[in-house]
Amino acid sequence: METNQHVEKFYQAWGTLGSNWGINKTMAQIHALLLISENSLTTEDIMEKLNISRGNTNMNLRALMDWGLIQKEHKKGERKEHFVAEKDIWKVSRLIARERRKRELEPALKILEELRSIKDTDAESKRFKKQIDEVYKFTSMVDSILDKFIKSNTSWMMKIFAYIAK
Repeated sequence: METNQHVEKFYQAWGTLGSNWGINKTMAQIHALLLISENSLTTEDIMEKLNISRGNTNMNLRALMDWGLIQKEHKKGERKEHFVAEKDIWKVSRLIARERRKRELEPALKILEELRSIKDTDAESKRFKKQIDEVYKFTSMVDSILDKFIKSNTSWMMKIFAYIAK
């Protein structure tokens, strides 16, 4: 398999993986392209390499910037915008975790908090409230773990993984 085929396979795999983090395939493929690119790329470069429209490219570049996964890079003497991805995979994983937490866990916790405040007046409402409390405790624990991961640094995480691997 040639390098180009490997690169294409990576774009496709990262695109599929991206849908698991709650983003669309094209957004993930643009991220993959910028992640492995040695140099920053223009919108036109991205459009050409991935064979996607300008509108689709621009929309997904904005979304990637919102997630903090890419930044604009200005080159002296050039009017075109260039884009570069964060290369530190630990930082990338923390940025993705932060966004998923914000989009998924925080809204779930808010709803669970509301549901926990119901009055348990009969056996059915007591069972319901008890189950909601269990779900809330678990979700809060996951939120706390994610918060620690998001705020962590690489050496802290490596120590944890080394400990677990023993």
